[in-house]
Amino acid sequence: MRAAAYSVAGAMLLTTLSAAPAGSAVAAPVADERHGTAVAAERAAATGLTFAPCPKRLQLPATVQCGTVSVPLDYAYPEGKQIRLTVSRVRATHKDPDNSKRRVPRQGALVYNPGGPGASSLHFPLIGLLPAWKRLAGAYDLVGYAPRGVGPSAPLSCEDPKQFATGPSLAPTHPSEAYKKERVARAKAYARGCAERTGSALRHYNSLNNARDLDVLRAALGEQRLTFMGASYGTYFGALYATLFPTHVRRMVFDSAVNPDPEQIWYRNNLTQSAAFEGRWADFREWVAKHHEVYRLGTTPEEVLRGYEKARERLAVEPAGGKVGPGQLQEAFLQAGYYDDYWPARAKALSAYLRGDSKPLVELAAPVKEAAAEDENSRAVYTAVECNDAPWPTDWAVWDRDNTRLARVAPFETWDNVWMNLPCAYWTAPRQRPLDVRTGPGEVPPILILAAERDAATPYEGALEMHRRLSGSVLVTERDAGTHGIAYGPNACVNGHIDAYLLEGRLPARHTACEGHPEPKPERPDERAAKQKLGAAAATKPGGRPQGATTARLPR
Repeated sequence: MRAAAYSVAGAMLLTTLSAAPAGSAVAAPVADERHGTAVAAERAAATGLTFAPCPKRLQLPATVQCGTVSVPLDYAYPEGKQIRLTVSRVRATHKDPDNSKRRVPRQGALVYNPGGPGASSLHFPLIGLLPAWKRLAGAYDLVGYAPRGVGPSAPLSCEDPKQFATGPSLAPTHPSEAYKKERVARAKAYARGCAERTGSALRHYNSLNNARDLDVLRAALGEQRLTFMGASYGTYFGALYATLFPTHVRRMVFDSAVNPDPEQIWYRNNLTQSAAFEGRWADFREWVAKHHEVYRLGTTPEEVLRGYEKARERLAVEPAGGKVGPGQLQEAFLQAGYYDDYWPARAKALSAYLRGDSKPLVELAAPVKEAAAEDENSRAVYTAVECNDAPWPTDWAVWDRDNTRLARVAPFETWDNVWMNLPCAYWTAPRQRPLDVRTGPGEVPPILILAAERDAATPYEGALEMHRRLSGSVLVTERDAGTHGIAYGPNACVNGHIDAYLLEGRLPARHTACEGHPEPKPERPDERAAKQKLGAAAATKPGGRPQGATTARLPR
């Protein structure tokens, strides 16, 4: 695919924007919290984890067992208030999918986090049913969990779920001053709601505590050293873990790595992400244009864009099904920036809508009332963690200046990202000072980092920075590809390196490349009914990527 036009202009622009967010930050009392983590981990190791059938509300099959582990709300006071994290597990099968007579020795527990912040991996152990994961499932107990604040683990909430994500809504790419004023007021109200609903405990929902919780979970599982796979945001607190507890690391896979530079957490990372999504949005439109004979949306990316803008204008006047406005359209097509296997369904829905059939778009983009409580909880955790982790600009004029400039070259996602993160400008809880993620030679075993060159959610520069900071790490790059989360996807080269590392401890050269996976094939009209039937059947089964990988904003 051609390089997106935004890349040079966007990169130059980002260097002129705020070098460091204003706002106060407090240095965490690391010594006290390090001691508190050791106390909590020792207690968890002595208590262990008792697994039993999972609560019915989690809707997990009998093959998955659940338990809980207690962690301190505040690691500076390990004997103080405790919260309980829900954990799920499927034991190692000991089966070799390529040799039914061979009994595979167990290597321990593999703990997974899908990112967010605000995503749960409680369904992750089911992934062992999929062919690509069966070799790992033979050797490892597959362990998922709900991090602090998420789902059943001391859940956070910032507003009434009944008021969350209702449609239709607007999403102007160049908002008016009146619209900005309205969104500032909403951000202030949201931040106030978070503070009022959680109180003084709110400050303890942060990435450093997520890393500390991971060490307590390791101990509760009876593991001397941790084997961990994190995707997206999971790579960030996984890197925090490696920095804080280097001797507790066995093997770690970081899939779609966040830029861990303290100066990037999180305000500048969001600016970089918005710029990168413009490029991935261009990739999608170029693919649609190549398949004009199927979608009839134009033979150039510019023609496809005009069709999309026409749909936005129509939806602003008359929402599809009374539920889908420009905001819902934007959210649905943003997902195309994450996963190229989403491209056919979105192209088809846009094509149908412009020809008078709104049903595919409504099915794709309408808010799901039944998911409101879960989505509201994920958003609350996302906001709390990112706002607590680091300083943010507290002056709206800074946000307005930086993003007005950026939106001139990257309009697709810029303002949507602002509204998602703007509560951090009005956050009342103390901010952390980001830890300097860094490991020296020989301090930790080699860590495997995976990245796609055109990933928009966690731009490739972040993987390079993570690689530089973790001595001895190995970076596997999927060339000319932009899927967010590439572990055990369609690229056999990438998957082979993961298997070799996690199963045998073998790593490729320090910087290794895999050719990108093929682009998706267009979905023709006569395939729609068959796909709908398959989709309904698959809705009750684990997907090709671990559940939760698509949730939240940065890194998502």
